[in-house]
Amino acid sequence: MTNLRVILLIVFGVIMLWLWYPYLTQQDKLATPNEEAIAKPDYVAVDLKQTSFAENGQLSYQITAQRMELYQELGFSHFEEPIFVLHNGQHNWQLAAKEATLYENDTLILEGSVTATNLMPAAMITHINADNLRLEIANRIMRSEQPVVITGPNVTITGKGLIADLNTEVIELINHTETIYDKQ
Repeated sequence: MTNLRVILLIVFGVIMLWLWYPYLTQQDKLATPNEEAIAKPDYVAVDLKQTSFAENGQLSYQITAQRMELYQELGFSHFEEPIFVLHNGQHNWQLAAKEATLYENDTLILEGSVTATNLMPAAMITHINADNLRLEIANRIMRSEQPVVITGPNVTITGKGLIADLNTEVIELINHTETIYDKQ
């Protein structure tokens, strides 16, 4: 009698698994579309060229990028191969990177081989290179906590961490490593 009970118990278990299998796999299928919906952009632009103006009507910044994805519900736009030109009177800067993220609070995070080029001729500082930079567009403040290389006509400065006020052209290196002056 015990062998018959064991066989019936195994048959009952197999039948229960067979009946519940569609329900268990259906839960996984229902969870997947929700995850995909969060990751889908609301808008995609290819070969983007965008110009933004300040409230007073003056040119604020321009962005060109190979690709831009807008995630409106999440509050940011993601750019691939962006070139960002910040207009600030005579103190204009061009920032380029492999990718960037622009948040609704006008904060731009640039990542991957970031180069900031001073567009003012005869400037003491011509380039800033870093792995990533954070730009507060409204305040015109650029920050980085990573290693940076600052170059000028006859000088190369390396360090870690940077705070640059692009309004006043004051650049502060957090941890200075080395300064090399070129002989002329």
